[in-house]
Amino acid sequence: LRLLPQQRYLRTERAEVSALERKRNVLCCLITRILKVEKQLHIDNLVFRVIDACQKGELGPGMQFLSFCCHSVDVLSCVLHLLNQGYLRRQEGRPQVLEY
Repeated sequence: LRLLPQQRYLRTERAEVSALERKRNVLCCLITRILKVEKQLHIDNLVFRVIDACQKGELGPGMQFLSFCCHSVDVLSCVLHLLNQGYLRRQEGRPQVLEY
């Protein structure tokens, strides 16, 4: 029995998954940091602030990271993830306003 070497595309796929997980972690961290300070924020304002922070490479006061491109879909996906995890909640009567 002879084993074939691992295919190159599988390693590439794993690297892409790892990069996506790191990006999601940074976005979730940004969202929670912003909402911890603001306490509540309209979802549109939150998306714009997270995208701006990604472009500038700022995680918060005194904390830098490599800037990367993120889109509103990425941020909204992370918002939904944090809502499902219970870290964020929608305001009653105003579901477009998020609270930490």
